[in-house]
Amino acid sequence: MLTTPLIRSLKKTNLKLEIHFLLREEYQDMLINNPYISNLITIKREDSSSNTKDILSQNKYDFVVDLQNNLRSRNLTSQLNYPKVRFRKLSWQKFLLVKFKINKLKAAPPIPVRYASALGNFTLDDEGLDLFTKNNPSDKLNRLTNLIGFCPGSRHYTKMWPNEYYIELGKKLIDNNFNIVLFGGRDDKIICQKISSELSKCINLSNDNDILQTAADMKMCKAIICNDSGLMHAACAVKVLVIAIFGSTIKEFGFTPYHCKNLILENKSLTCRPCSHIGKSSCPKGHFKCMKEITPQLVYNGLVQFLNHQ
Repeated sequence: MLTTPLIRSLKKTNLKLEIHFLLREEYQDMLINNPYISNLITIKREDSSSNTKDILSQNKYDFVVDLQNNLRSRNLTSQLNYPKVRFRKLSWQKFLLVKFKINKLKAAPPIPVRYASALGNFTLDDEGLDLFTKNNPSDKLNRLTNLIGFCPGSRHYTKMWPNEYYIELGKKLIDNNFNIVLFGGRDDKIICQKISSELSKCINLSNDNDILQTAADMKMCKAIICNDSGLMHAACAVKVLVIAIFGSTIKEFGFTPYHCKNLILENKSLTCRPCSHIGKSSCPKGHFKCMKEITPQLVYNGLVQFLNHQ
């Protein structure tokens, strides 16, 4: 999803430009309706580089942009005899920041801008992320107002605001005439069920990774409260107000809400942040203060002030 500003901005430079985009099939829904992509090429996780190369060799490309820049993508693109550029991951800078708290990323732009920098001085437009869905909102949301979305899941524990905090915040919002909508994918269903079972006015819309339905439903919300996760970017893409709670990760890594109205809540007083650039399965210090000291009352106050200034 973070590649979509580059895709759109490139297409706008020349409407005759053909953009082919290669990605794993489990992520295709994020780009399947994107009008700026001429050909969406999907592969399976188990597909070999040689097989993928054969697929790509059916087309003659003028230029190849590697926005992944990992071992697999480098191996694949090195086999293609076309001019190519690669996204700079700044791995050394991230290592210094995580291990030694030496911050060389203070001036680093957001990831979408860094993707564009692979093309030199190419400038993005100001339209933010794209996520095109043709789905209608869930019938469960009919006639409901004052909807606030919760996205309580994340791939790693240290990026997840505690379930009990979401429950406490949900109860306070319900007491103040809001309705709660829970969003999540297949891995978030248990978390969403635990939270929804404790809340009276709550709709649980966690699903089997149907990002297009989630996007359609998110549009019905006044705001989305989320962790540093993929659904945070989905909320940005559909132009909903975003309140993002950052725990073990920090803004300098570049994965912040991009070009949408947002409020980032984080505990800046800790010297142990960041403990990882992707998140961990447990708090290395055992106290988890990066999340636990961001209280439900603090998030509630931030939300109310945020809504009042829109």
